[in-house]
Amino acid sequence: MQGIELSRTFYDEIVAPFLASAAPELSYSAALIGYGSELLGFDDETSKDHNWGPRVHIHLSAADFHAHAQSLLADFAKVLPQTFRGEPTGWRARPHPAASNRDSIGALEHGLEFHTIEGRLESHFGIRYLEGIRPVDWLGFPEQKLLSFTAGAVFHDGDGRLTLARRALAYFPDDVWLYRIACHWRRIAEAQAFVGRAGQVGDDLGSRLIAARLVHDVMALGFLLARSYAPYAKWFGTGFSQLPIANALMPDLNLALEATAWNERGEALARAYLKLATIQNEKGVGPFTPVVGPYYDRPFVTINADDAVNAAMAAINDPALRSLPVLGAIDQASDLTPLLVDAVRSQQVARQLLG
Repeated sequence: MQGIELSRTFYDEIVAPFLASAAPELSYSAALIGYGSELLGFDDETSKDHNWGPRVHIHLSAADFHAHAQSLLADFAKVLPQTFRGEPTGWRARPHPAASNRDSIGALEHGLEFHTIEGRLESHFGIRYLEGIRPVDWLGFPEQKLLSFTAGAVFHDGDGRLTLARRALAYFPDDVWLYRIACHWRRIAEAQAFVGRAGQVGDDLGSRLIAARLVHDVMALGFLLARSYAPYAKWFGTGFSQLPIANALMPDLNLALEATAWNERGEALARAYLKLATIQNEKGVGPFTPVVGPYYDRPFVTINADDAVNAAMAAINDPALRSLPVLGAIDQASDLTPLLVDAVRSQQVARQLLG
């Protein structure tokens, strides 16, 4: 049994009856969100060595959290079986400890946690409320954090608040989407000729390294065109392989990584760029006329990525976003894990980066 189904069954058979008996008038939501390979359905036997098992997150109003969470947590430990469906119910402590702050509480003895939605938003995104979020604020939300909040499963939603929050964050607003598309084309524009130039001077390792970076950029742009949040590095390739867009791109991406000659590498990447551009035009997203050919007078095959950047930026309606430098959202500018998992710092750095 995979983790989501284990936790859903744990809620249905253990947690829900406990809450119905201990606090029958309590309004709450029950879910499994936030972290864990099981949120994406990617968990396997290896996943079981850390933070895996029957887990349920109960979300309460702030008043109910402060009035009931601590006593319910303690009472649950008294009725909890030591195992459930053959899995221990105790906390696997690496790398995430049991929840513990002003808006959340958990215990080492079991996988039941209590949260407020406001606290969950703050820990994920550095905000406590969804009202008043500006398009530019979205640029401080890493995709992996948005995915971990909107993936997983909701088992019960008594007042609908968690569902509304997840729906509001289900995908980028259109203008934010266009800005991120423009920024990924900018990344391609800056580096695409270097695959050939490095190879031309005999730096095959350097050429391969640049090609690998560009493969990542193509995949990231593929996630965007598929309107699907990208997971972090461990599951990036697995998630990409499940996109409808992947079948068209993967043969050229694999060839770009496997090619032994720099010109073959560059040509494979150029075909992938052209496929991205074709898909983008078919969707009517910042359409432009793609042109694949030599890089000025040099024998490096590239695409007119600058035109893609300009077309996507011109399609943005929000003047604040349209006036930004084409630098990128926080996770387009950096893949540094300590930055991306720190919600407050992500917001701060994004604001500083974009002025």
